[in-house]
Amino acid sequence: MGALVFLVLWFLLMYVLNMVWLKPWELRKKLEKQGITGPMPSLLVGNVPEMKRIQHEEAKKAQIKSPNFHAGHDYAPTLFPYLEQWRKQYGPLFVYSTGKKLHLYMNRPDLVKNLSMSMSWNLGKPLYLTKAMAPIFGSGVIRSNGQSWADQRKIIAPELYMDRVKGMASLIVESAMSLVKSWEKRIEDGGGMAEIKIDQDLRNYSADVISRACFGSSYHQGEEIFFKLRALKNIMSEQSFLFRLCNISHFPTMKNRAIWRLKREIQTLILNLLNQRNGLVSGHENDDQHNDLLHAMLKAASRECPGLATSSQFIVDNCKGIYFAGHDTTSITATWCLMLLAIHPEWQDRIREEVLRVCGNGLPNANALNNLKTVKMVIQETLRLYPPSPFVSREVLEDIKIGDFLIPKGVLIWTSIPALHHDYDIWGPDANKFNPGRFAKGLKEACKLPQVYVPFGLGPRICLGQNFALAQLKVVLALILSRFSFSLSANYKHSFAYRMTVEPENGVDLLMTKLGK
Repeated sequence: MGALVFLVLWFLLMYVLNMVWLKPWELRKKLEKQGITGPMPSLLVGNVPEMKRIQHEEAKKAQIKSPNFHAGHDYAPTLFPYLEQWRKQYGPLFVYSTGKKLHLYMNRPDLVKNLSMSMSWNLGKPLYLTKAMAPIFGSGVIRSNGQSWADQRKIIAPELYMDRVKGMASLIVESAMSLVKSWEKRIEDGGGMAEIKIDQDLRNYSADVISRACFGSSYHQGEEIFFKLRALKNIMSEQSFLFRLCNISHFPTMKNRAIWRLKREIQTLILNLLNQRNGLVSGHENDDQHNDLLHAMLKAASRECPGLATSSQFIVDNCKGIYFAGHDTTSITATWCLMLLAIHPEWQDRIREEVLRVCGNGLPNANALNNLKTVKMVIQETLRLYPPSPFVSREVLEDIKIGDFLIPKGVLIWTSIPALHHDYDIWGPDANKFNPGRFAKGLKEACKLPQVYVPFGLGPRICLGQNFALAQLKVVLALILSRFSFSLSANYKHSFAYRMTVEPENGVDLLMTKLGK
């Protein structure tokens, strides 16, 4: 009996040793033979101790000297100092590890271009992140791979093409006007000026737009789903996915129990909403009664992939994905836009002149969206300086050639978006400064390599909702700038926080006055 126990323990030890040391070491050697090096890992934990040490040292420096937007707008050295330190030491291509996971940092522009152009299914979303973020995204199009991803994308992508988004212009304006009127009331109550923390108001605006677009007349129920998703995100943001050595999502910790509860409540709310729509899934829906994104998505599923149309999990996961991805990128980008415009009032004036010229009655409509060129330039520059998602991440599902390198199966590829967007060789000597004029003649003239401008991701996995997000941003910026003048409050502290997306750590406070008519 003792011998059997010994053998079991021995095989278990060998399995663990193979998974957390031998296999990653074998992958590392394959990359090193091709000239790709990096910091040496420690047994079992990889480079995690060094990452935490560098992060701690940077945090201590930040306490002494806070980030200052006058010095530039690059958040990567503050939030991910270990990557910046290794990039300076090893160049834009290096390897590091966290436990058993081997990571390849790939920020060489030519390789990013190749990565962007690759249509291979052998580059998928990292499986460990998919599992960690399952409560929010499930198996929806954002986190799925292979045929499942292709089937879901075929259904959802056409419903977010620009012609469909233009049909949502009126509901976007309606939501934005609610925001504008609330600020006008606060300014009036403040005697002509008000200090407003804009973050929550912009989150509410984005949530309202997505709720109306997704659920139509049932958007109040959609808002309840959104607020529970926000609570879910806040809890999950407390757990670092970058440093995690093992998956503890199955253990009944206090945080995990809260995550499980919110996941059940969100799923129940979405399914209850679907059940209220008589015959929606079965194909006997009344087309006049429902004309929203959810309805269109289900109709498309019935045509393209009938099996998915009757899958409640397909509906739940993609509703959550549209809410989370669409809401976060839009509201955070709008917040950064207004912060940048507050310190560059000359661009406020240029937008006001454009809105007055393009929108006769002051309200942007579907036709006006394409003509708000200055607004688009400001949005593009904001997304360059402050991309909401800091990384493009891929897992190599089968050996694949990228440029001159053969990347073995199991390697996790990370591309730092802010590092690309602040590269002086690509964007010129003012790469770290706010200059929307660089986009005046389009992206091709704005930089030396347009393929490295990736605020919505890259390649076939590019964000499906980018047209929807840009329409929301154009409308809300046009309405705000045509009605208000604003500057930064003395209470604003320029700092960043990584909470799955990068946002102002303490929010943005603006001093706002209403423009005279």
